[in-house]
Amino acid sequence: MLNDLSNAPREVAAVAEPPAATSKSGAPPRRLKPIPGHFLLGSTVEAWRDPLKLFARTVRGEDIVRYKFFYLDYFLVNEPSAIQHVLVSNAANYKKSRNYAGLKVVLGEGLLTSEGEHWRRQRKLSQPAFHRDKLRGFATTMAKCTAQAMDRWAQERMNQPFDLHEEMMRLTFRIVGLTLLSRDFDGDAKLAGEALNVALEWANEYAEAVVRLPPWVPTARNRRFNRAKQQLDELVQRVISERRASSQSFDDLLGMLMAAREEGTEARMSDEELRHELLTLVLAGHETTANALTFTLYLLSRHPEVRARVEAEVDSVLAGREATLDDLKNLDTVRCVAEEGLRLFPPAWIFEREALAEDVVAGVHIPKGAIVGVSPYALHRREQPFHDAATFDPERMRKKAGAAPYGKYDYLPFGGGPRMCIGNAFAMMELTILLAMTVARFRVDLAPGFELELDPATTLRPKHGVHVTLTQRSR
Repeated sequence: MLNDLSNAPREVAAVAEPPAATSKSGAPPRRLKPIPGHFLLGSTVEAWRDPLKLFARTVRGEDIVRYKFFYLDYFLVNEPSAIQHVLVSNAANYKKSRNYAGLKVVLGEGLLTSEGEHWRRQRKLSQPAFHRDKLRGFATTMAKCTAQAMDRWAQERMNQPFDLHEEMMRLTFRIVGLTLLSRDFDGDAKLAGEALNVALEWANEYAEAVVRLPPWVPTARNRRFNRAKQQLDELVQRVISERRASSQSFDDLLGMLMAAREEGTEARMSDEELRHELLTLVLAGHETTANALTFTLYLLSRHPEVRARVEAEVDSVLAGREATLDDLKNLDTVRCVAEEGLRLFPPAWIFEREALAEDVVAGVHIPKGAIVGVSPYALHRREQPFHDAATFDPERMRKKAGAAPYGKYDYLPFGGGPRMCIGNAFAMMELTILLAMTVARFRVDLAPGFELELDPATTLRPKHGVHVTLTQRSR
């Protein structure tokens, strides 16, 4: 569960032992001692058990904290200007950390895992699919899929508790298939969801393993992973093969990527390159949105006074019809709730870089090869600018004179810098539409006795789902 950082002790010690580099002020940088832990493993066991609890216990009030994870130096950066330094100002000094190796096996060289010129090329080719001009059509598809899902819930889900996260995974999977690939994946949702769970669990365990056994070693875990990976690859390859065999023209992400040529050449993306991008954008992208929706509805179920304000807004704006892109500007309370949900439960709860050369961050010496982590989960719980940060308070997200009430690097649900999530506008539109339409039609309450347990793996998700009951609303 959520950890109130206001009770966490300060445990970071520093000694004056200057390295070769100097800080921006010219003063010698500090060398931080690691958080106290096992003489050999450091904080490794605690991080395996509950990294959120470890960060909550150690990071409060500190700009940067150092951990020892077995033989690795790990620095958690938790101050906006220091984060900007790592992600933007000195980004050339950092690459994706070795902990992305498992994801690279799952997703290949897609936008999430690739680097350098290949990443820049793929980002440029993918960007038009998420242009604002595309969003109107996407909004219509999102609303229709949501209305159809809710019709099914009214028939199948009204009499007993069910897992809301499972339903949101199914809904967002269908939406991303129709919007980006012009393909209805509803019949494949259960199989793909199970395969994705296996693959992401394997990627997380691979990242944490002291000894990494490659996937071709025939262990039981690897065999299970390879079956799941094959299912995902076959699903995506089937879409690519059917599109190549079709004479019809499609103005969607897949159509754009298939038609795109490298600058100055006639070379187009291979099936393998297409598969990597689609696995990243379709499979990984839908899961993070489903997580965010589930957590936000969980928060509303625990705060009936906020839910009442959302109900009043959606009843006034939507008046029983499907949401449109034009409605978003009038659903400001819904937007605030969605953004506050992302603050407390960011699906991308951690991202990491590896230092290519020594650096100074927040006045602290970072050695070459060290891992630098940024945790939105921890960052979003800073008392400045988020007073009473452990509390769910959507009003803190209300814009003043059109400006956000926080700095650019205070709030990072979609990452920051040049590698910010390519689908952030798509995701926020989807969150707002699905949340508004769900609240307009149903009251979602937690099932009796349910307790949320977080699973901070590759993404932050509810470990055992979120079990709820539905009540039909009448305006």
